[in-house]
Amino acid sequence: MKPILTVEFSAKNGEEEFREESIPLHNPEEFFAFVSPGGGCENIPEDVCEIRMMFLSPEHPNTQNPVADVPATLQLGMVVFNGPLSEITNTAEQIIDRAGRGELSKSFMITAGIPC
Repeated sequence: MKPILTVEFSAKNGEEEFREESIPLHNPEEFFAFVSPGGGCENIPEDVCEIRMMFLSPEHPNTQNPVADVPATLQLGMVVFNGPLSEITNTAEQIIDRAGRGELSKSFMITAGIPC
């Protein structure tokens, strides 16, 4: 199965920027497992200054509503989401919902600038 999302971490040391290896995620549930309490998000080093979530273009373009595939960016704190508008808005909706139910790790919420 092809990944739908890659997660990339970057850190800065003065003017020098370091990029960590990307993590491929194959579905939205893998992403939410990563940012949930006990998920891998809690192991992110403190020197990380940006987390970039890149949704890959869909295998089959949306022919009925091309607006769904328009490139978009959403920034929450130091977490930046890039990808098709439909993926960005669906993920944002789920973040709001899961934050309200306490299903996101405190470290992700702090990194994303979400009040906890």
